[in-house]
Formats: sequence, structure tokens, C-alpha cells
Amino acid sequence: MTCAELEILLCDYTDGTLPAEERTALESHLAGCPACAQLAADIAGVTAFIETVATIEPPAELVTRILHQIPDGKQAERRSWWAKLGGGWLQGVLQPRYVMGMAMTILSFSMLARFAHIPDRPLRPSDLDPVKAWQSIDDRGHRIWDHAMKYYDNLRLVIEIQSRLKEWTDQDQIVDSSPRKPDAGTSENKR
Repeated sequence: MTCAELEILLCDYTDGTLPAEERTALESHLAGCPACAQLAADIAGVTAFIETVATIEPPAELVTRILHQIPDGKQAERRSWWAKLGGGWLQGVLQPRYVMGMAMTILSFSMLARFAHIPDRPLRPSDLDPVKAWQSIDDRGHRIWDHAMKYYDNLRLVIEIQSRLKEWTDQDQIVDSSPRKPDAGTSENKR
């Protein structure tokens, strides 16, 4: 028996539910392996200590209270004063997923407003006009694109690559436009 197999069977051995042939194999391994013997002694000590603890009975009124509060298996629902006042319609809205959704919506709108350069002042209905908001976002996008293209076109590396490519294409055009000499294997030389 290996140490891993012993660890699997050790709980059954401690409880006394291990079959006889496995018990003898386990005990022979414990006699030859000091590490496993120490582990078995530790587990036996913990089990003995746990058995010394007195069993605590729950108070009778606890069981009675539980049985009266949950007569049909469902927990009794306590309504707060604002739920009683609102008639319960507000309870569905104030669930965590809806509150988090509202918070994320407000955050998204504030990020869009900052991106669209809507000034930090109290909002007016004209500020929320979808046409104006889209025009502002579109204008800002075009400005960013133009700025990026201007930066890209002015990079020294890009200018060098473009000039080299132009030189190579010019050389290819010169070579392609030059007259060719007839080859020795053409039909004119075979006559």
C-alpha cells in the first residue's frame, strides 16, 4: 500500500468502518512508515478531542419560533415603512441589479457628455437634443482623425519610406520603358 492510498482510507480506518483485509494492509504500512504513523496518530487525537465536546441541544423556543415564522416553508417577509408607503412598486426598482444599471447609465452619459464637450452646467432640454449631440460627437471624431493623420504624415520614418518607394517605382518604370534587345532564341534569328 502506498502513502496516497493510506490517506484515502485513513478516515474509514479511524471510524472503524474499514474491511478486515484493507485494515491489515493499512496497519502493516503504518508499522513500516513513520510519516503515515504520525499522520494516523494526529487524526486519532483530533477525533478523540472532538468526541469529548458535549452535544448542545438548541433551546426549545428557537425551534418554536422558527416553526411559527416559516409555516409554509417560505420566510416571512417584513416590509419597511417606505415599502408600505409606496405600496411595493418601488421595491422592484430598488433591487441591486436595477440600481447598478441606473448608475452605469448615468456614468455612460457623463462620459459621453465629457467626450462631446458639453459644458459643466445644469442640463437644459436643448443639450439633450440627439441631433446636436451626434453633430458634436461626429465633429470631435473628425478632428481626432485629422490630427492623427497629420501626425502620421509628418513622421520622419513615414516620409523616408514613401520617398524610397517612389524611387523604386520610378526605377521600375524606367527599366520597363527602355527598348529591349532581341534574344538569340527568337524567331528572327532562327531564319
